[in-house]
Amino acid sequence: MDLPAPLAWLLDDAGASPGPDRFLAELGGRLLADGLPLAGAALTLAVPHPIVARRTWLWRAGTGAVIEALGFAGMPLAAAGPPGRGGRDWLSGLGPGPVQEQTAGPAVLAWAGTRPFDPDESHRLRQAARFAAAPLSALASRAALAALLEAYLGRRSAARVQAGALRRGAGETIRAALLCADLRDFTALSEQTEPAEVIATLDAWFDRIAGAVHAFGGEVLKFMGDGLLAIFPVAGETREACEAALRAVAAARAGMAHLDAARQARGLPPLPFGAALHLGEMMWGNIGAADRLDFTAIGPAVNLVSRLEGLCRPLGRAVLISGALAAETAAPLVSLGEHPLRGIAAPCAVFTLPDA
Repeated sequence: MDLPAPLAWLLDDAGASPGPDRFLAELGGRLLADGLPLAGAALTLAVPHPIVARRTWLWRAGTGAVIEALGFAGMPLAAAGPPGRGGRDWLSGLGPGPVQEQTAGPAVLAWAGTRPFDPDESHRLRQAARFAAAPLSALASRAALAALLEAYLGRRSAARVQAGALRRGAGETIRAALLCADLRDFTALSEQTEPAEVIATLDAWFDRIAGAVHAFGGEVLKFMGDGLLAIFPVAGETREACEAALRAVAAARAGMAHLDAARQARGLPPLPFGAALHLGEMMWGNIGAADRLDFTAIGPAVNLVSRLEGLCRPLGRAVLISGALAAETAAPLVSLGEHPLRGIAAPCAVFTLPDA
């Protein structure tokens, strides 16, 4: 069967596109080369993600550039369908004619022309959407898997799983600023609180501490009960990672102060927490049983930051910083001397923030 070039590409090669952005750029470029008067296009996919409800890629024919717009959970959808007003408004600004939309399997494709499309051009766009359904189904499945893995494992672990790092014992050594944080007295609080309220409280706490970590370029590796372990990998200057970790802790403290004020206005107790920072190397790898694996952080640096966080209560401090991290930052810190840590051979030089 002799097919037009864009349809032949959709049938034979489009499923191998590395992502929806490249798929849209390639399809738009091929339709443009085939004589369609395109000004731009939009591709929208629903996403199984706790925050992001849908992703829309916007392609401009004049430059070939693709940008992405996110639709968040809870945002109203426009009456005309999944792309939402944002994508259609953007396309409407590119050309004089009405935007043409078609369902393509799990996706919606929308097109703007440099002039109104004639009946033959509209037919060709509908044909393209029909042929695009199969490769877009494959792309949507890959995007859904990536979103789910990232939501449950984090960016670094999700990327490793998708790359095929499934063998038990496989891992990587990461040099990073480590953050270990934990709520205080949460066991007692949970015994006196309804389960739904316990979950809401944990969510509020993790929103602030994990949100601060992500805002400053870090990644949460593990949630552990009411605590977490996060890293700020050293990619360039060591000092940058250390200061990013310090800024994240400051942001988390500010967020928790606002949360505590709101809780106290409702007659609820505050949520004190402790946080420890350390700089070192850790092994992040596949550990577990033969048929049930987990990406887990291990190594002396992980042990030290965990033990250091345990000193927050005895020392009466909300934030403790190891000497290794303190040596890499110009932030004003207060020395608390050297302290033995359970299971750690050498005493640890401990610092804190002036107001912590």
